Amino acid sequence: MIKMIATDVDGTLLRWSFDFSPATKQCIKKLKQNGIKVVLVTGRMHCAALGIAQELGIDTPIVSYQGGMIKEFSKCDDVLFRSDMDAEKAVEIIDWARDNDVHINLYMDDVLYVEEDSETIRKYTDARFIDYHVCKFDKLKIKNVNKILAIDFQNPERVTGWVNDLTRLYPDLYIIKSTPYFCEIASKEATKGNAVDFLREKWGLKKEEILALGDQDNDIELLKAAGTAVAMGNASDELKAVADYITDTVENDGWVKAVEKFCF
Repeated sequence: MIKMIATDVDGTLLRWSFDFSPATKQCIKKLKQNGIKVVLVTGRMHCAALGIAQELGIDTPIVSYQGGMIKEFSKCDDVLFRSDMDAEKAVEIIDWARDNDVHINLYMDDVLYVEEDSETIRKYTDARFIDYHVCKFDKLKIKNVNKILAIDFQNPERVTGWVNDLTRLYPDLYIIKSTPYFCEIASKEATKGNAVDFLREKWGLKKEEILALGDQDNDIELLKAAGTAVAMGNASDELKAVADYITDTVENDGWVKAVEKFCF
């Protein structure tokens, strides 16, 4: 019997129009009534995921930054788990980005910093309703780095190249493509799978009691941590390869269809 659902957000639970279908909201309400925990497991900032949890009526701990942080929903300062990037490595990634003309988002203590107020950052934040601070990174004390995100909305192949190059240069970091346009760079321990394992042990659950759903390569570890692994119909081929079941797309309520199949 499923007792916990660990779900990615963007492209899985949240539609491309950045809203939720009525069926999704009704399904989550039904899950709560049946005592099944729903946990958001996302690459988003905690503050960005918090609004989503509030809209959906989800009050379980929130997993943010690909698993780099787990915070209680109700207590902003109650951090259950945190694994930040090494500060020296973060500085090296900043230098790499400058040398290669790469736009990066720098996240420190759940605050987003960029060096230029560009079209890239506006496109990124407008869709997510979050604030950002523009300043030269040299003026910041680089510490408590949640993650770094490299972005190219025009050339997905370039993003793939970053993942390959940085993985080779920094085997001690977690580097993954979370969408065709995003290269995520974080602590080696900051994975969605590790976060699910943490909560499973905290709540005394068995792996087979967990259902996980996702759509991108950064959800591979998430699906591997669950007894039932579901890939969205719009998922990457790499994620579909590790899934037990492939549901419909996010636009066709694939999340709801999978949950109804395995939970009710």
